[in-house]
Amino acid sequence: MEHLTFSTLDPAFNLALEEVLFQTLPVGHPGYFLLWQNGPSVIVGRHQCTVDEVNADFIRRENLPVVRRITGGGAVYHDTGNLNFSFIEHANGREKVDFGRYLKPVCAALADLGVQAEISGRNDVEAGGRKISGSGQMLRRGKVLHHGTLLIDVNFERLVEALNVDPEKMRSKGVASVRSRVGNISEFWRSGSDIAALTEALIRHCAQQPGSAAETVMAEADRLADEKYRQWNWNYGAMPNFTERKRQRFDWGTVELRLDVKDGHIAACKILGDFFCNAGEGIQELEQCLAGISREPAQLEKTLVQAHMARYFSGCDPEVMTRFFAQP
Repeated sequence: MEHLTFSTLDPAFNLALEEVLFQTLPVGHPGYFLLWQNGPSVIVGRHQCTVDEVNADFIRRENLPVVRRITGGGAVYHDTGNLNFSFIEHANGREKVDFGRYLKPVCAALADLGVQAEISGRNDVEAGGRKISGSGQMLRRGKVLHHGTLLIDVNFERLVEALNVDPEKMRSKGVASVRSRVGNISEFWRSGSDIAALTEALIRHCAQQPGSAAETVMAEADRLADEKYRQWNWNYGAMPNFTERKRQRFDWGTVELRLDVKDGHIAACKILGDFFCNAGEGIQELEQCLAGISREPAQLEKTLVQAHMARYFSGCDPEVMTRFFAQP
């Protein structure tokens, strides 16, 4: 892989650049390993309802950017106490998200600094029983984007204030607060370590050679940042009215289903949560599939069986998901 490091702290530009590099990855290219940071901001997952995830009063008072990324997973708070990493490469036939492929070399880099880190759950890295990194991943059109954040010296008080943390999610992990669940890498690394040493270790384990981004790529990222990542419609978006709403937490993520049912048929459908999707075109594909069909459970279940639910919810039991969607 080629490694790229960027100095901008603008979350809209950084996410736009990541997307442009993903979309334009040439055939036969060995892939990119990116290291980057954002200024104070909140980054929400592709399938989340932003207004449910952020503390609007704090966001307004602190004038924090809120930006939606193109991968699933949950909302995160970023500041310069975070170091973010991205892997962009061809999938080479892989059809399911695979977090271990990318998190193992990250753990190896942390070990160089004396941090005994291990992969935990579906997409986290832990040290001393506390989360020090979370990741998101997307497969689309034969390419993979995997990105994550490393908590080095994050201001946890601001993190707690910025996000509306799901109490059910915290209970499922057996902790009473965000602060007892997460930790900074600086609490675990060897004395004398710093972010420069971590950067060197990550490049050593995750990339083989330096790379560069063409001026045309940077210009396209500027355009995309303005036209997408700084737009309210992308970052918040209007939620349709709904007559039916249900939500459930599974081992692999939370799913919330919102349906607007009129005359016995689904007029509109919105599927929200912090799950990851294996389908090439994302969860919108399933939403479009359900719009217009009968809400009668047997008819809905028939459609869902044909839709192959495991494509849309990575790690799910398709029969369980079909029942969750179909039953009133």
